[in-house]
Amino acid sequence: MVKRRFPNPVELFELMKFKKPTLNAKKRRLDAALTIYDLKDIAKRRTPKAAFDYTDGAAEGELSLARARQAFEDIEFHPSILRDVSTVDTTTRVLGGTSALPFGIAPTGFTRLMQTEGEIAGAGAAGAAGIPFTLSTLGTTSIEDVKAANPDGRNWFQLYVMRQREISYGLVERAAAAGFDTLMFTVDTPVAGARLRDKRNGFSIPPQLTVGTIINAIPRPWWWFDFLTTPKLEFASLSSTGGTVGELLDSAMDPSINFDDLTIIRDMWPGKIVIKGVQNVEDSKRLADLGVDGILLSNHGGRQLDRAPIPFHLLPQVVKEVGKDTEVWVDTGIMNGADIVASLALGAKFTLIGRAYLYGLMAGGRAGVDRTIQILTDQIVRTMKLLEVSSVEELEPRHVTQLQRLIPRS
Repeated sequence: MVKRRFPNPVELFELMKFKKPTLNAKKRRLDAALTIYDLKDIAKRRTPKAAFDYTDGAAEGELSLARARQAFEDIEFHPSILRDVSTVDTTTRVLGGTSALPFGIAPTGFTRLMQTEGEIAGAGAAGAAGIPFTLSTLGTTSIEDVKAANPDGRNWFQLYVMRQREISYGLVERAAAAGFDTLMFTVDTPVAGARLRDKRNGFSIPPQLTVGTIINAIPRPWWWFDFLTTPKLEFASLSSTGGTVGELLDSAMDPSINFDDLTIIRDMWPGKIVIKGVQNVEDSKRLADLGVDGILLSNHGGRQLDRAPIPFHLLPQVVKEVGKDTEVWVDTGIMNGADIVASLALGAKFTLIGRAYLYGLMAGGRAGVDRTIQILTDQIVRTMKLLEVSSVEELEPRHVTQLQRLIPRS
């Protein structure tokens, strides 16, 4: 039988300690975001549909992206016990330099369309966190302005080889002159993938006002105010910006790109070179034989060939074949710090985040990008402590099992 009594007023008063309200609306909504998916939900509310769908969407049926994310969920961790993890070191060595965290910011195109601070927010946040930032050929901030935003950090440049080779060569020279230390040569985009959300939304660069966009803008006046009252979009390379995203890509990309182009670019570039968009073991081995500095396993975030291989699934075999000679990185589908830890355990030297960064950008500009980095950092540290490893170097394949769903038929 429970013995009851009248509540003690003193004890009751101790329970009635209300949390001081946060008057800053941006800080309030970002602090409430505990996961990258929370940031995605905020981004969707605050961004016009066409711009959000350009970021969130993928090619055709979006199967590649869904499978990549599912692959990270289909893992089983194997923790150790009774290890001292009072402190955890997330620092990693990548391409001869240091990154405070085992991930960097991936190259993204048309970034100022998502939120007006664009690449400046990304580069500044990356510099503050001590991680690399990658500028896209199709970025909306110049090479020189990114360097100014991240003067002491590591800046990388992602290169498309375009039909007009002189444009690409000029970008290589500008990035080198600005002190960018790594070139990310992209090889999975001979033509644009079929991004159906963009076609259905009539998404163009720059955005065009229609009855639909005006209706969609009514609950998001801040986005249009920022867009209309800040400098005109300027691209890293394109002199013409009219048309749909697919039309722009198809006019810029060249399906004739081959290994000769890689040789030319390598001869021009004084720093490290990473090949982005590798999707099989054979190509990885050929690139390793050519002596490239890094291989990025990526299917372009599912935005090119739908039903493409899952980079996370390719990782163990590619690392086994070339990992001793060439750094192997992975991207596509990373939405949690645990995804990054699993990648490192299976041999990835480094990882890149794209959409996760853009969700934060759309949710709150520079502060939103900072929040993305903080969420992933907290998840990485917590996962490492629960696995009972105190440094990135201690992560091994024994810590992770990839569970199978998609098994090839005989």
